Amino acid sequence: MAPDQASSLRDLADLDRFKHTPDTQLRTFAVTSGKGGVGKTNLVVNLSLELIRAKRRVLLIDADLGLANVDVLLGLTPRYSMRDVLSGDKSINDVLVQGPGGLQILPGASGVSELSSLSTDEKLLLLQQLDTVESEADTVIVDTAAGISDMVLYFNIAVQERIVIATGEPTSLTDAYALIKVLYTRHQEKRFKLLVNNVRDAMEAKQVYRKMSTAAAHFLRGVSLDYLGFIPTDPAVNRSVMMQKPLVLAFPNSPASQAVRALAKRILHTPVQNSGGNIKFFWRRLVDMA
Repeated sequence: MAPDQASSLRDLADLDRFKHTPDTQLRTFAVTSGKGGVGKTNLVVNLSLELIRAKRRVLLIDADLGLANVDVLLGLTPRYSMRDVLSGDKSINDVLVQGPGGLQILPGASGVSELSSLSTDEKLLLLQQLDTVESEADTVIVDTAAGISDMVLYFNIAVQERIVIATGEPTSLTDAYALIKVLYTRHQEKRFKLLVNNVRDAMEAKQVYRKMSTAAAHFLRGVSLDYLGFIPTDPAVNRSVMMQKPLVLAFPNSPASQAVRALAKRILHTPVQNSGGNIKFFWRRLVDMA
């Protein structure tokens, strides 16, 4: 076995040895962006692993339909999709994929895109399947697609909390603002968190936040946009993607890894918004809204 392969296996084994402590307070997040290419999915994967390291039980839903790539970043090959569930050929438990450290992943698939147009019978079938899911997750992270499609909005209003990812690029800021505006004007969502990715330092990140918060305060009265922090530009990010190994495992001491670790702690120290219910309550809310 090559040295790098042995090291990778040791890292995964170390993460798998973390013992989870019971926690009945469910937290559900959508990590979303107005524009593609801002590093959203990579961030979701690494944040999930850091939350597991902090003893949360995490279910990651890959809802980035058409460009679903959570499995690619983790070097996994899912055999089935949600289409197999809706057709009655497979159960949700057949579709779930196990990632490092006990991370559970519901892979993205074309079948999920039909949630917004399911028949009554399909909704009942899906709800029955979801009620049998062998998951004790206390944290659900939804990796949405970029943009303002119906499915992006659908997942954003189904969760308790929304984390919007933006970079310093003008198009990223414009599209992130457009996403917040649509969720506010169409669905009365008022609370958002902004995470700035791929910037030089805290000063640049704060400039991005000030631009967003100023626009929101002026044009979207009542919207609360909280600053969640930033992830610095780091060459280790691209190297980890090429390795198909999560950054926090491949380069745990890199600046970006340390920032993700701090982000996970910051999230866990923030009170839950709209708390209540458990994982099955979330499933029912997800299907009822379709």
